Amino acid sequence: MKPYYFLFGLFFILLPCSVQPQADYYFPEGMTFDESIPSPAEFLGYEIGEWHTRHARMVSYMERLAEVSPKAQIQTIGYTHEKRPQIILTITSEENLSNLEKIRTEHLAHANPEQPEGDVENMPVIVHLGYNVHGNEPSSTEVSMLVAYYLLAAIDPKLNDYLKNAVFHIEPALNPDGRDRHTTWVNSNKGNPPVSDPWDREHNESWPSGRTNHYWFDLNRDWLPLTQVESKNRVAFYHKWLPNMVTDYHEMGSSSTYFFEPTKKYGSENPIVPRFNYDTLNSIFAKYHQESLDEIGSLYFTGERFDNSYPGYGSTYPDLHGALGIVYEQASSRGHVQRTGTENITFPFSIRNHLRTSLATIEACVENKAMLLKWQRKFFSDIREKGLKERKVHIYGNENDPDVTHMFTRLLLDHQIEVYNIEEEIKAENKIYKPGSAYAVPEGQVQNLMVKSIFDNVTTFTDSVFYDTSAWSMALAYGIDNTEISSAKFEPGSRIKPEDIKPDIKIPSQSKYAYIIDWSQFGAPAALYFLLKNEVNVKTAFKPFSIQTGKERKEFGYGSLMIPVVDQSMESEELYDLIMEASQKVELRIDPVVSGRSQFGIDLGSPEFKNVELPRVVMLTGEGTSGYEAGEIWFMADTYLKMPITKVDKSDFKRLPLKDYDVLIMVSGNYEDLDPERIKSWVNNGGTLITQRTASEWVINKELVEIELRKQEQEKDSLLRINYARSDNYYGSRAIGGSFYKADLDITHPIGFGYEDRQLSIYKNSTVFLKPGKDPFNKVAVFTRAPYLSGYIHSDNLELIKGSAAILARQKGRGSVVMFSDNPNFRAMMLETHKLFVNAVFFGSLIF
Repeated sequence: MKPYYFLFGLFFILLPCSVQPQADYYFPEGMTFDESIPSPAEFLGYEIGEWHTRHARMVSYMERLAEVSPKAQIQTIGYTHEKRPQIILTITSEENLSNLEKIRTEHLAHANPEQPEGDVENMPVIVHLGYNVHGNEPSSTEVSMLVAYYLLAAIDPKLNDYLKNAVFHIEPALNPDGRDRHTTWVNSNKGNPPVSDPWDREHNESWPSGRTNHYWFDLNRDWLPLTQVESKNRVAFYHKWLPNMVTDYHEMGSSSTYFFEPTKKYGSENPIVPRFNYDTLNSIFAKYHQESLDEIGSLYFTGERFDNSYPGYGSTYPDLHGALGIVYEQASSRGHVQRTGTENITFPFSIRNHLRTSLATIEACVENKAMLLKWQRKFFSDIREKGLKERKVHIYGNENDPDVTHMFTRLLLDHQIEVYNIEEEIKAENKIYKPGSAYAVPEGQVQNLMVKSIFDNVTTFTDSVFYDTSAWSMALAYGIDNTEISSAKFEPGSRIKPEDIKPDIKIPSQSKYAYIIDWSQFGAPAALYFLLKNEVNVKTAFKPFSIQTGKERKEFGYGSLMIPVVDQSMESEELYDLIMEASQKVELRIDPVVSGRSQFGIDLGSPEFKNVELPRVVMLTGEGTSGYEAGEIWFMADTYLKMPITKVDKSDFKRLPLKDYDVLIMVSGNYEDLDPERIKSWVNNGGTLITQRTASEWVINKELVEIELRKQEQEKDSLLRINYARSDNYYGSRAIGGSFYKADLDITHPIGFGYEDRQLSIYKNSTVFLKPGKDPFNKVAVFTRAPYLSGYIHSDNLELIKGSAAILARQKGRGSVVMFSDNPNFRAMMLETHKLFVNAVFFGSLIF
């Protein structure tokens, strides 16, 4: 690879890029193009690789291609958070393009084993060329323009065959918002001539970098949880077409070479994906990629490092749907040209490698069309039959938590999983599942592998080192009650459709006395914020009670909200208007009551009802803090609470008027430059400090609280001797990549308000272990003595988890500190623990 780094890097620096014809460098030798089709350079006004192309300019180029060529059409499948279009450019033969809808429906029918098999010789293969999911791994979006230009303009005898036998969906940028953030950075900091020094500002983006989307989410982890709008749009398009091949293009460290699959055998593969994907399809395609890079002398490696197990990856999700997903990794220039040791790696060089494997993928798909089409049908047929033989049906739902039940059902339907009503009451594992509030998901369906991914707990592994999470049960993440029964004993009701998922919310009638909100409802915090923002006096119950609401008596647990009619700064009519608006805004049940006397528990005038104040919340962000964790809190506050929070760069902390805020949030990060005494004084004066993961460690190490960390005892001088080559595996096996554990939650504590079950599923991906301490009343959640639920864990770490604290709360002066050992908002999918964090925000000041 060295000659290509050096020679093109030198050429790139010494000559204006517009002098270098793209075809001579990027495409195979001797290739010519139809002059009626504008090249990227002609349209953009600069050669690909000379600048990073802004999203809008790339979209305009793709639109231009669709205008001038009868073989292309463009569509917008949705818009990002920042309202950039997510586009797909579809390229195929003129005949195919005129029959595109027919091709799509026939392709879906062929993939469905319940419908007649199609004629694969006369069917095109469906290829989804996806690029640039991480915004600061930008070379592949430039590649997408070159690929589109090649497919429409290349004068190549193979091309007619390609277009006749394939439909190519080009998705040029999976993360438009992050890409433009990075593009603006590198273009605005580019030197002329370009600076290759890796210390130059161009190569070192400011926090949070362009890797993530608007809310700082990694979209390559979101194909399963579907929390982000970009992912929802993309997966909807995916299921509209069910492609046979999906590419997933990335960049890695500048000192690396190039990677394509196969990944590490067994250890980095999803255990439920059929071996045909890995042993046959991967091997076939690898030969094409190998030849494409051998031809230009580029170094590469396979079978190492990169993971293919987590269903939320863009390269794994297709494997669970009878397609082949492949991850490609190119050493990154992180700008336009960068020195790596004694060599230069250039932006054009990284573009060319990705282009060559893209062209190889196109060729491989067409030449292996019949195999890919036949495999997808066989895949769904085999998967469905296996599920039917296993006779498993998952029952899920919670009568007292319809919000989460509906959200979980929508997730299943978004993944095209069949969901059915139940027609009679089912009792299992001390739970009762009732018609109308619980649903059934049989494993005997074509989406059997997605059903398993979402419901099953994984406890056996072929490897102990994980690139990312080792557990991904969405049933645990949502905290949804579920059980498994035999299909032999169950007759499903009608199949659920998306339009059937409607909340049964009745407009509350007007009360002259008070209104009650059950805090266990998912939307209750959003309603609380709305009411507090509108200066409504709201109280929360520190004891349970039952009371007459209309014609029935209802029980209300800890944390239930009470809104008195009289004790307000507004008239009863104005209050009622706000109550109705809150109910409709967040689809929430609000119960009117006519008397303050309870049938059981506290009366509504009890001192056990505490006033809730509108919290003024600030979160530290910026260099040295976790953008992922901060983004998750920001997103969930915006999306689920409809509540703005102030995000302040950590470097501005000295100037921050802390007295103007009631709640300070600290995510994982390095806070050694902060003055702990300033925070301690603020807490003592009434502030609520919320910390998670390493921020909790910092609070303990700085002695803001009298808590200790639990550490693994190690001998200072050990006789243990292990071969050096095993060091990665040794230390990797002791990392906690992400797994689920059972904790006991004190549901009477303000941080535990709204939970009815003391058993809690917590996602742990840190090595922070908290000793429970001596305060018996503020051990909010403690891991059980047998906590393991799902995912990989080393036995040494499991011992540290057992009996350690998951959540601790401490009163300090007039304020409080709430410490999470882990991240309760992980990837915005942990709805099971999300309310714990929300409780800390709203009720932290009420801890005594």
